[in-house]
Amino acid sequence: MVSRRVVLTGLVAMSALPHVAGAEAGFRAWLSGFGKTARRAGIKSATLKQLDTVAYLPKVVAADRKPAETAKSLDFYISSAASSSRIRTGKSMARRYSGLLEQLERRYGVSRYVLLAIWGMESSYGGFRGNVPTLSALASLAYEGRRRERFEAELLAALKILQAGDVTPKRLVGSYAGAMGHTQFMPSSYLEHAVDFDRNGRRDIWGDDPTDALASTAAFLAAKGWSKGPRWGEEVRLPQGIDLALTGRIYPRKQTAWAQLGVTRANGRKLSGRREGAVILPAGPEGPVFMIYPNFHIIKTYNYADSYAISVGHLADRIAGEGAFLTRSSDRPWGMSLKERVDLQNLLNTEGYNAGRADGVIGEKGRAAIRAYEKAHGLRQTGVPSRALLARLR
Repeated sequence: MVSRRVVLTGLVAMSALPHVAGAEAGFRAWLSGFGKTARRAGIKSATLKQLDTVAYLPKVVAADRKPAETAKSLDFYISSAASSSRIRTGKSMARRYSGLLEQLERRYGVSRYVLLAIWGMESSYGGFRGNVPTLSALASLAYEGRRRERFEAELLAALKILQAGDVTPKRLVGSYAGAMGHTQFMPSSYLEHAVDFDRNGRRDIWGDDPTDALASTAAFLAAKGWSKGPRWGEEVRLPQGIDLALTGRIYPRKQTAWAQLGVTRANGRKLSGRREGAVILPAGPEGPVFMIYPNFHIIKTYNYADSYAISVGHLADRIAGEGAFLTRSSDRPWGMSLKERVDLQNLLNTEGYNAGRADGVIGEKGRAAIRAYEKAHGLRQTGVPSRALLARLR
């Protein structure tokens, strides 16, 4: 995942984690040890002095425990991501930066509309690039310990960025997760993929000019395998009575094969291509249903949440002039109440089947857990949440 932009202002989060005083003392001891590790990795004394300014940020850790992509319903997330103002601004930015976007499409093969959508999603087209000190954010998350190795690596990468002189310590700010700039690159992704497209001697993703940030995002997606031309996915309609066990990202088939099963585009038009796609049900069969293509998975290398990838794809389509999704989510996905869905996830997790966060959103991870449970118990592998399955687990 390259980025996850969450504005701390307005988050309903704990004002502090338990034992903050003790955490501060432990944090300082950990930071001292990390400094020695960084020195062995080639970070010079002048750069290491920046660790003296690092502070433990309890609110960063609290916010990280409730990322936006899993805390909201699919409808809420999509409507926020592809709001009328964001679509309107995206179209304006498409005109304003048409020359740059054309160059990026030629160089990297990535759709200008996808680049604009990521830019809009990550920082509201540069309107808010984050104001959390990156070193402090990464250090706090590393010390917290759930993903220590990952965030220690990101903190080391951030020090390497400072040492290279691409940005000053004062400008090294971003999201609570340590993502930076217009398109919210994590430091490790910056080191690997950032480009100096305007050739001014710096890979500047932080300044007001978005050139390097957009180019870096295009370079990232291209490196991950972006296919020039094909779209990310599209909304489709399932026929009554279709076997839902056929759905899920692990079961792709050609559009013509889906058409033979009665699957159509959302507007009822026939699927006629030979492109291979999988059908996913992020909000259950009652909500919007999507056929996803390879570029969907490339967007997910930027942020792993299905809701994020769907929202980026949809915002890109809306900026390009396409219409809104035709189906809204049900308030009872899979025919189950929120409590029932949460109970199902908790019970699967208790049984050792990783259904992910127990938030009531049963996506591909939850369906994979159900398939694993069904296989282990000699049941037909459908991956379909149901009250019958819940009763069996109870």
